[in-house]
Amino acid sequence: MTTELAEPPERTAPPRDTTGDRHRLTVTGGLAALSLDAMASVAYGPEAIVLVLAVAGGAGLGFTLPVTIAIAVLLVVLTFSYRQVIAAFPEGGGAYGVAKARLGRHAGLVAAASLVLDYLLNVAVSVAAGVAALTSAFPELLPYTVWLCLGVLALITAINLRGIAHSARSFMPPTALYVGAIMLVIVVGMFRDAPAAAPPAAQGTVQTVGVLLLLKAFANGCAALTGVEAIANAVPSFRAPRVKRAQRTELALGGLLGVMLIGIAVLIGKFQIHPQDGTTVLAQVTQASLGDGIGFYLVQITTMVLLALAANTSFGGLPVLARLLAADNYLPHVFALRADRQVHRYGVLVLAVLSAAILVISGGRMNALVPLFAIGVFVGFTLAQAGMVVHWWTRGRGRRLYLNGFGALLTAIATVVTTATKFTEGGWLIVVALPLLVWCFLRVRRAYEGMGRELGLGAVPQAPAAGDKPVVVVPVQTVSTMSREAISAAMSMGSEVMAVRVVYGDEEGAEFYREWDAWHPDVALTMIYSPHRDLGGPIAEFIEERYPGRRVVVLIGEVEPGPAWQRVLRNNRGTVIDRAVRRRTSAVVCRLSYRLGRPVASTPA
Repeated sequence: MTTELAEPPERTAPPRDTTGDRHRLTVTGGLAALSLDAMASVAYGPEAIVLVLAVAGGAGLGFTLPVTIAIAVLLVVLTFSYRQVIAAFPEGGGAYGVAKARLGRHAGLVAAASLVLDYLLNVAVSVAAGVAALTSAFPELLPYTVWLCLGVLALITAINLRGIAHSARSFMPPTALYVGAIMLVIVVGMFRDAPAAAPPAAQGTVQTVGVLLLLKAFANGCAALTGVEAIANAVPSFRAPRVKRAQRTELALGGLLGVMLIGIAVLIGKFQIHPQDGTTVLAQVTQASLGDGIGFYLVQITTMVLLALAANTSFGGLPVLARLLAADNYLPHVFALRADRQVHRYGVLVLAVLSAAILVISGGRMNALVPLFAIGVFVGFTLAQAGMVVHWWTRGRGRRLYLNGFGALLTAIATVVTTATKFTEGGWLIVVALPLLVWCFLRVRRAYEGMGRELGLGAVPQAPAAGDKPVVVVPVQTVSTMSREAISAAMSMGSEVMAVRVVYGDEEGAEFYREWDAWHPDVALTMIYSPHRDLGGPIAEFIEERYPGRRVVVLIGEVEPGPAWQRVLRNNRGTVIDRAVRRRTSAVVCRLSYRLGRPVASTPA
């Protein structure tokens, strides 16, 4: 006795991607698409330091440069650390990828949750900050703050739906203009002996300089480091060779950000800048360096634009992180789908919707969101650094281990200090949201594991059995070409075909029967009377009563209009029937789309 085996399916090599790279990022594109958050922090990072140190008067403000240098040292550590993260975890994910692989599943989920919260708040804070700069210049727009925030968010979302490379090209000019403007302020200011516009006199000392004050200033200033991790999270978005391009982008970001932060800090000390109501620290530095002319307004306008566009960092990083979480079954699998132009559309849209909700709830007020901003990202920093320590420990790389260990210590201190100082200002929301988000990830994972057990994933199923051909039920509404196509498809699927028509009165039923009898399609017809004008329920009840234990396929014919605008004219009967049949029966539902405007294949009479 011999058994004839079917030939194995032919395997073909996957097609080479010859066009996808043009929708990915270069080094300059990566700076424009993924680094705006970090570079825009020059507008509020130094100010965050000055606001804390100013309570100690001139003595406290004298520590602005040392605190900034400490932050710059941490920036150097983070930059080189994330270069190693990029090389070790080229699939992206940043802190999530490192923590999951080296610290365990739960640590990875905490890192992922911290990044998700940071990305959401970055969008809200960046958009709100940009609009705040606009309403400061034009106070008459203040009543429309929320609508302006939503308008900016909608614009950024629309650009990102066209692809990350497209957004990078769109944001390159304002990014280059902003960096050039800040560098101009620094260079001109360094050569000035006296400020072009003298700042107002400072207030008197109200507090002595202490360790806690310096730690708080350090923690506040660390807000300038948010966004440093975004490049490591989005390595798959770069052109080949992805790792080298992403590493170069990380180095370029670290260098530019470090120079701008230290340069602004030097000018703050040189010109004796201190906080003033209604004027930002950066505006005072610019005024002292460039005066009140066109240069001053150029810096202000480019800062306003870049603050609003800094939200784009989240649109580049979160969709990639969501794809990795979906691949690990911690988020719905739709987040892993990728459309044309390398767009993770669901991640972009969900980010936009949640950010819009935050902006509406906060009323578009930046100050209500800033206290929450830096906590989440430093949790991710610390876990990424700790994970890299374990990574190098297992490979015996002492020098790199010490670098990441020092970074983990600094970021852990910043995390504790930031959380403690901002807990009563809204930081408690992050403390609550982090474990809640981790619980949601685990809940999604358990749901997928339950589905996998029922589907027998990972086990060898029994051999397929043909069995009896199913009965095919075809809901019909009119005697038309659509009905003919649906019934023709049904006759090719099963030996028994049953057309069903839901009627709401005797007169309607009699009229349809006359049309059907005149057509005479040689298919059985059952008319179901529905006194409550229900459509899906009666069909589901008919299947349950007429075909208990039988394999049933419900084939629903639907019209698909040619022009896109005509799709709003569809009656959605198919969706109503589909939902009722799936909910109440075990029948298989097939939906046949009949595209208008295309020729129909003829069949013999």
